[in-house]
Amino acid sequence: MKTRNTEQHIRRGLKNRHIQMIALGGAIGTGLFYGSATVVKMAGPAITLSYLIGGVVIFFIMRALGEMAVAHPVSGSFSQYAYQYWGELPGFIAGWNYWFNYVVVGMAELSVIGTYINYWLPDIPTWVSALVCLVLVTLINVINVKAYGEFEFWFAIIKVLAIIGMIVFGIAMIVFGVGNGGQPVGISNLWSHGGFFPMGLYGVVMSLVLVMFSFGGVELVGITAGEAENPKKIIPQAINQVVWRILLFYVGAMTVILAIFPWNEMETTGSPFVQIFSHVGISAAANLLNFVVLTAALSAYNSALYSNGRMLFGLAQQKNAPKFFGKLNSAGAPVNAVLVSSTFTLITVLVSYLDPEKVFLYFMALATISIIINWAIILIVQLKFRNQRVQAKEPLVFKMPFYPLGSYFCLAFLVLVVVIMAFMPDMRYSLYIAPVWLLCLYIAYKLKPKA
Repeated sequence: MKTRNTEQHIRRGLKNRHIQMIALGGAIGTGLFYGSATVVKMAGPAITLSYLIGGVVIFFIMRALGEMAVAHPVSGSFSQYAYQYWGELPGFIAGWNYWFNYVVVGMAELSVIGTYINYWLPDIPTWVSALVCLVLVTLINVINVKAYGEFEFWFAIIKVLAIIGMIVFGIAMIVFGVGNGGQPVGISNLWSHGGFFPMGLYGVVMSLVLVMFSFGGVELVGITAGEAENPKKIIPQAINQVVWRILLFYVGAMTVILAIFPWNEMETTGSPFVQIFSHVGISAAANLLNFVVLTAALSAYNSALYSNGRMLFGLAQQKNAPKFFGKLNSAGAPVNAVLVSSTFTLITVLVSYLDPEKVFLYFMALATISIIINWAIILIVQLKFRNQRVQAKEPLVFKMPFYPLGSYFCLAFLVLVVVIMAFMPDMRYSLYIAPVWLLCLYIAYKLKPKA
């Protein structure tokens, strides 16, 4: 009954181009455009190596999710898989933790929108900008899935074209001196200020936490499986292409930025993309990039709200959330789930008002630990899923490579990231909150009415 209801009402209106850009939109947000300045201070030019390492781990996690999404393309994604292959409690925790994750991610994205607006209009309070954008994106998400897909496609296209343009322009500065009086910048900035590893391997290791936060969102491909027109064809294409594109954008963009501008002169407030062109005196490029990073934050928040609505809908289908969240409007969008998720992100407006300086770090820490829990659940469930398929001698269309070593390697890496967080004062508090949050979910599961 649950599957039939989902298939009947959640409309398959997302094409390959939508899904590609939804995943890119979720993963290329404040982590790259805003948070990368903080990461650069931790590792210097070696941050490119950190992104490469993180990208490899993300590839395996995505393939683990893809293996299940192709076999079972459902709305609610890995919460449904945890529910089916691990048990009711893991499914309950997976779904609600993912919802919590994207409420917090949405808060992080909203929290920095005011910073970008203030680049042009410094007198507008950051909380006002956050509130206006929240209302706008919420309206987009309650129209229908195709409207959401189109908005996200164009939001993400702006980001992608801007990054490509920035890389091309940066290479022109490096090689031909374009925008630098005809004097080639060269690439000596990559090693001239303390070497390629100015903070040693320690800096690279510590930076892995923020790097993994940056990649949060790629798993949206799995969430979209229930609304893909042809999931068995589109999901493998999207996963394989999204991973290398994200690596190109992160590693390529950061390499160019660090070649153009000394890493040790970069400020941690504002976007490094905007900073660089402001410092070299190209105000038109700086204004354009500020517009881009603003749309990037809107795009990532758009993706976060989309995934929240679908996850709450999936939980309602499992009877792990009130029936209220299973209501769909005439366009087939889970309107109640979207509106409630949007209401929770209003907390951002309050925190932005009370402590605008630290708000992004607060939300980033919470988002990072919840993302790690999500990814760990994906990997564990994939191991159980594969074991059941092998025992039943059922074929797999889209296999995760290097199974099971790839899954165990990624799980060990995620444990390492949690250990690193314990040594970072700004991240440590989230390790205290996570056990309390998981305990609350356990209690909620025990108290929920049994079917």
